[in-house]
Amino acid sequence: MPKPRKASTAEQRFAKIVMAFRNHRGVRPPSDAAQPSRKFGSAALKIDDKIFAMISSKGQFVVKLPRQRVDELVAAGEGERFDPGHGRLMKEWLTVATASDKLWLQLAREALAFVGSGAKAS
Repeated sequence: MPKPRKASTAEQRFAKIVMAFRNHRGVRPPSDAAQPSRKFGSAALKIDDKIFAMISSKGQFVVKLPRQRVDELVAAGEGERFDPGHGRLMKEWLTVATASDKLWLQLAREALAFVGSGAKAS
């Protein structure tokens, strides 16, 4: 039998984020945050079936925020616009560069507020 893949540090950090939202009304956790698949959003936190935070297939923490907030965070060096793999950067999605549990949780909360408020999908 093959050995299970060991979760990366980013996946372990994301598992903590998932736990922080476990009792939040309407938030649905990913089926298995420690084993992301190649399908977009398969390792994602969702509110009303809309993704607000996830681990990408490349093991990056990604959040959905207002475009202006993404612009601010990119300018501050906290991350870059998310590229889902086809070369088109997504304006409302940020790949977080800083490996800080506190920042990840803060951005996940911002993303939940943004997406949960009925934000337009990009």
